[in-house]
Amino acid sequence: MTTPTSDIDESAPRIESKSEMVEWIEAGCTPKADWKIGTEHEKFGFIRDGLRPLPYDGDVSIKAMLEGLRDRFGWEPIEEGGHLIGLKKDGASVSLEPGGQFELSGAPLEHIHQTCNEVGDHLREVREIAEPLGIAFLGLGSSPLWSMEETPMMPKGRYRIMRDYMQKVGRLGREMMFRTCTVQTNLDFASEADMVKKMRVSLALQPLGTALFANSPFTEGRPNGFLSYRSHIWTDTDPDRSGMLPFMFEEGAGFERYVDYALDVPMYFVRRGGVYLDASGLSFRDFLDGKLPILPGEKPAIDDFVDHLSTIFPEVRLKRFLEMRGSDSGPWSRLCAFSAFWTGILYDEGALDAAWEIVKDWTAPEREAIRQSVRTLGLKTPMPDGRSMRQVALDVLAISRDGLKARAKLNTAGDNESGFLSELDEIAASGLTPADRLLQLYHGEWGQRVDPVFETLAY
Repeated sequence: MTTPTSDIDESAPRIESKSEMVEWIEAGCTPKADWKIGTEHEKFGFIRDGLRPLPYDGDVSIKAMLEGLRDRFGWEPIEEGGHLIGLKKDGASVSLEPGGQFELSGAPLEHIHQTCNEVGDHLREVREIAEPLGIAFLGLGSSPLWSMEETPMMPKGRYRIMRDYMQKVGRLGREMMFRTCTVQTNLDFASEADMVKKMRVSLALQPLGTALFANSPFTEGRPNGFLSYRSHIWTDTDPDRSGMLPFMFEEGAGFERYVDYALDVPMYFVRRGGVYLDASGLSFRDFLDGKLPILPGEKPAIDDFVDHLSTIFPEVRLKRFLEMRGSDSGPWSRLCAFSAFWTGILYDEGALDAAWEIVKDWTAPEREAIRQSVRTLGLKTPMPDGRSMRQVALDVLAISRDGLKARAKLNTAGDNESGFLSELDEIAASGLTPADRLLQLYHGEWGQRVDPVFETLAY
């Protein structure tokens, strides 16, 4: 989740009508020449000796990692309540998820070559701080070994509010908070119509992203029955704020319809005076009317709305850009492949049209059935036209490759971005997800032990 770098300005103008929120999102419309790519990824930190999770505080800790990055590499600190909780530099940030998952939110960049360099530079910096401390980081979609009781909680005010509320709305919300890691890419749109088309294509294809990047088959030292346990967790976290957004495929879908959806999602918190006030379950519509019980008579500023948008977790999220949210985290190569995959589909008009032709006739129940099936069946998931997900993957990867070639964004060697898809081509050709490969190792040379994954997938 985004880490705010400043407090709410209590003297800021207040929202007087829904149109102001619609206009705020609409201001994200960006000419194609200025489209950027932002990549985010989370990873599990662990102590090599004993494979223990990293606590927040201490000589070997999350805090020590943040201090090391700050002091050696010039990152600026982000603090909350006297705690160092994040870093920022050059448009990028490092933040903490509830269970100590270490997240890089990359700067908006022009092409995947830059994205991959950024991820590589970040991981190099992390290793330089981590190795002398006996720390390493794991690229996996869910925590493979530690129980909830063993997993620490980071000292951020919103997380206590969220943790307590999660018990009221789903069985697996705490699992999501403390024991999952994802990779995301943030992509621009030119207009409302462009946003709607990209939203529809990317929502329909999120389960394909889940399959290609499925990488969370272990929980507490054994197989959990899923290829993407992270994806399974999201099916029982909080139905009010997650899922496939069927309304975005209906007539009238657009910025205003998404704002209406957001306003009906129950709140988590309000930031005031450096403190997170518990607003869990309360209505943002009441806030607009000055009737929020915890702030009677007060209306929200636009930053309150931006905070609220950050607490909504559909498979594709709309802010002033679109966030692809349906995939497990993984090794460095697949982080680059993830952004390349979606960029190729969404940033070339011909590719976007071709992808729409594949998904346009799928119904809402069919899209949901695919989402439910892919967490266990992966690339074997049956599709509405009778094919398998693997066959669709081959077609969509070809579309993405053509889109990347058409963009013609070259590195210094003259290569375009399509080479970043090679690992995904191999996955689709084999029909085996990364999780299938891990399970083969578990039942084979690992001797039904999960510990080796900490070497296999360490950055």
